[in-house]
Amino acid sequence: MTSLLNLQHVTHYYGPMCALREVNLTIDPGAIGLVGQNGAGKSTLMQILLGLIQPTAGTATVLGHDVRSAGIRLRGRVGFMPERDSIIPGLNGIEYVALAGELCGMPRRQAMRRAHETLSYLGMEDARYRRLEQYSVGMTQRLKLAATMVHDPDLLLLDEPTSGLDPEGRTAMLALLSSLAKRPGKSLVLSSHLLGDIERVCTTAIILNQGQVVGVGPLKDLRAVHQRCYRLRWEGDGAGFLDALRQRGIGVHVDGQADQARALVPDGWNTREFFADARQHSILLTGLEPEEEDLEAVYHRIINVPATTATNSRK
Repeated sequence: MTSLLNLQHVTHYYGPMCALREVNLTIDPGAIGLVGQNGAGKSTLMQILLGLIQPTAGTATVLGHDVRSAGIRLRGRVGFMPERDSIIPGLNGIEYVALAGELCGMPRRQAMRRAHETLSYLGMEDARYRRLEQYSVGMTQRLKLAATMVHDPDLLLLDEPTSGLDPEGRTAMLALLSSLAKRPGKSLVLSSHLLGDIERVCTTAIILNQGQVVGVGPLKDLRAVHQRCYRLRWEGDGAGFLDALRQRGIGVHVDGQADQARALVPDGWNTREFFADARQHSILLTGLEPEEEDLEAVYHRIINVPATTATNSRK
C-alpha cells in the first residue's frame, strides 16, 4: 500500500524564521489529526503537502507524488479547505462550487452537476442559489467544504474547519467530518488546535511543537504509551496538597472543580504517596482512580506545557 504522506528531513524557513525543522513522517491512508499550538507549523506543513510552497530542504511525497514536481497533478487528487474565508462576492452557492470544480480541471457541465450533488450531500439544497454574502458562518464553512470535495479528491486537507462555529454548528460539522473520514479509499488530514475535534474525527495524530514533530501514531497507541494518569478526589482544602504534588514533579490539572484534579505521575510512582501527602496536609483522599489519557493529556505530556496554558482544547 502506498503511503499517504512521506516526508524526509523537511525544513522550511520564512527568511530567518524556521517554521519546520527536520520533519520525518511516513503516514498510511486514513483520518489524520494535525495537532499544535498557533505557530507550531501546521499551516506551513499543509501548504507543503498541497504543493503551494516548496520546502527549503528535504523531500515530500503525497499519494506517491513528489510535491516539488507534481503540483498540478497532486492538486487534482487533493482538496484543500483553508481556515480563512475564500468566498467570491456576487456568486451564489452553486456557481462558487462549480467554479472550484472547473479550477480543478473538470469540464463545466460536469463541474455543475457535481456541485449540485455535493451541496445536496452536505444538506445545502435550499441555499444553493443564495448569494454568498447572505450565508451564515456555518453555511460558509459547509460551502468551503463543498468546494473542497467537488472533484472527489482522494485526500482532504482541512485547516481549522470548525473555526468560528457556534456549539451547534461545530457539532454538526464534526458529525459530517466523521462520516467523511469513514469513506473507503479516502483520507483526510484535519488541522486543529481543538484537541476534542481531533479525537472525534481522527484515528491517527501528528503532534507539532515549534516546527518539529514531537509525537506521531495511532491515538490508541499514543495513549497506551504512558498510562500513568489518576483522577483524585478529596475532602478539605487541597491547595497545599496539590502544591506538594507539583513539587514532586507531578503534572496536576484542576478542571474546574475545587475538590478534584487529574494527576500525571512519573515512572516508579507509588500510589500510597498520594495518601501520605494527603495526611500531611490534613485532607481526606476520597477517590483515586486510574484514568486513560485523552489527547489533551497526551499533548500536554509530550510538549511538557501545563494544561491551562498549552491549548484551548475543549471549546
